Amino acid sequence: MSLLSRGARFVVNQWHAIDHDSAAFARKQGYDFRPLVVLVVVAVSLTIQQYIGERDTFYRWFPPGGDDYWALKSYAWWSGWRFIGYVIIPVIAIWAMPGERVRDYYASVRQFWRHLRIYLGLFILVLPLVIGASGTDAFQKTYPFYKDANRSLFDLLAWEGLYALQFVSLEFFFRGFMLRGLAGRFGSAAIFVMIVPYCMIHYGKPMPETLGAIVAGLVLGTLAMRTKSIWGGAMIHIGVALTMDFLALGHCPPGGAGPCSGH
Repeated sequence: MSLLSRGARFVVNQWHAIDHDSAAFARKQGYDFRPLVVLVVVAVSLTIQQYIGERDTFYRWFPPGGDDYWALKSYAWWSGWRFIGYVIIPVIAIWAMPGERVRDYYASVRQFWRHLRIYLGLFILVLPLVIGASGTDAFQKTYPFYKDANRSLFDLLAWEGLYALQFVSLEFFFRGFMLRGLAGRFGSAAIFVMIVPYCMIHYGKPMPETLGAIVAGLVLGTLAMRTKSIWGGAMIHIGVALTMDFLALGHCPPGGAGPCSGH
């Protein structure tokens, strides 16, 4: 049996295990109302992100007026609305559902530490692909999103902090709130429901990255449901994102000039 076949069989076995756990939960739960709540909240949250949480809304409501940090503030707007839409709104929905607890939505740190080596292995596996892509024009024109990140240490740290916040928020929303909320009704199929909107939020990025989001969604979704923790996915996302930014900045002159200039 080839290595690829063994890998596929291993993944399918994980899905079977998820289905077994979900079926046991469904027998105890009876009618599961959570998917109705979760899918409505997902639709509302993603709509808010599109019509309020994007940077173009900030542009319309707060036009630039000679503020050197206006672009950074626009990213604070973007990251802040990700936190509101991906964390605050789902947490309110969880609190509103009888018997539900936020920590049960794969927010446990304890399970993350138990499976840390798996996520470190995945990061090492992905790293050569990121390094290989870093030399392409599309990559260098896209990253970092904040084009003044190399202007000063403050700009760099502020941007990367905002970037990390939205990744943690994203993982809670897609790999925690969605998967835990859909698991009782859909089992492992919840992963495939989740990757549809997860892939779509990558529209506008380079096509290979958007297609890669499908694979990443499958892998990270499977791991989140098996380990019952979102933090490994958050660690990989933040680690890859920081690596991509630093590799892109390596092609830019200091002070926000050249290919890194502009907003």
